[in-house]
Amino acid sequence: MIGIHVLLDLYGIDPPKLNDCGLLADCLSESALRCGLTPLSAPQLHAFDGGGVTGVILLSESHIALHTYPEHGFIAIDLFSCGPGDPEAAVKVFRERLNPAHEVVTRTSRGTEIG
Repeated sequence: MIGIHVLLDLYGIDPPKLNDCGLLADCLSESALRCGLTPLSAPQLHAFDGGGVTGVILLSESHIALHTYPEHGFIAIDLFSCGPGDPEAAVKVFRERLNPAHEVVTRTSRGTEIG
């Protein structure tokens, strides 16, 4: 196995949080550090006219990306790690900071056919 891919769908989030680039950048940075991954630079975010944010933090071990949909109270988060970090710690950061009403977490092993 090469790594773990975690897809995190969070629902029922207060829409202003999903347009707050400062909060979302902090979530990306804090989640990387708390799960023991190595940021290569500061998070990069883009806020869209009319609402919504896309963002990413590149890691030595891969990436954490997010896309927000304030009109639906929804954020999609994608964490791929090929290192020894703990992706569950990253999930906790987003849970704590965004306070979703409901979540769906999908975990997938990547590179399982590599010997």
